[in-house]
Order: sequence, then C-alpha cells, then structure tokens
Amino acid sequence: MGYFENAKKGDIVFGLVFGKGMIKDVYENSHYKIVVDFENEYEIPYTEEGIPGWGKFKEQTLFYKSDIDLTEVDFSPVSKILTPKKIIKLKEKKRLEVRLPSGIWHKCNKATKKYTQEMLEKEKFHLFRKLTVE
Repeated sequence: MGYFENAKKGDIVFGLVFGKGMIKDVYENSHYKIVVDFENEYEIPYTEEGIPGWGKFKEQTLFYKSDIDLTEVDFSPVSKILTPKKIIKLKEKKRLEVRLPSGIWHKCNKATKKYTQEMLEKEKFHLFRKLTVE
C-alpha cells in the first residue's frame, strides 16, 4: 500500500524539491501514480510512494501538506555569494549545496546536473553555498 494510493485530483501536497503543489492528475495503471502542478510552474510525475520522475532521488520527496513537519529543514539565506570559480571547485569536491525551488538546501550531487547547470548559466550564484555539515 503506497503513500499516495488514495490520492485525489486537487489534493494539496508539499514537495521537498519544488515546494507547495496540487495533484493535477491521478493514474491507476501507470508507473507514475500522480502528476503534481507546483506553484513555481513545475509539473512533475510521482510514483505511488512519492518518488519523483525527476533527478536521482530514490526516497520519498512528496508528502501531503498536512503530514509534513518542516521545522528541521534548512531554509536559511545564503550568507556569502560564491564566485563562479569557487562554485565549480566546490562542485568538483562534492562540497556544494544548491537551493532547490522549494527553498530547501540540498547537496548538488543529489540534484540533477541539468538544474545545477541551468542555475550556473543563468548566473544565479546566490543559489549555491559551501556544504557546511555532512
């Protein structure tokens, strides 16, 4: 029995990657059980267990809004904007974090390379910081 087995169109959810969203579609006989439309214009399919069809995530990243407690999640602002050279160096050493669209900080090697590269190309250097705790 999966977490989203009884999901209904219109249910409010929160994704650790993309933030607040609403279930747009529910499919019964598919690998991806639901499609979620997020407030920041992302539309992502999820399995019945809440695993996204985006990135290298192997664990649940989507929850019903009423079920999730975000008090232990790091939403802190960046204290120092890194230079592009420093970002690349930290990325190579796997000591770089990226701020996901939800506002949560996450290791760059866990987020997709496409998202990280897109933020670098758009010069959104304020979305990167040095990994503080492992």
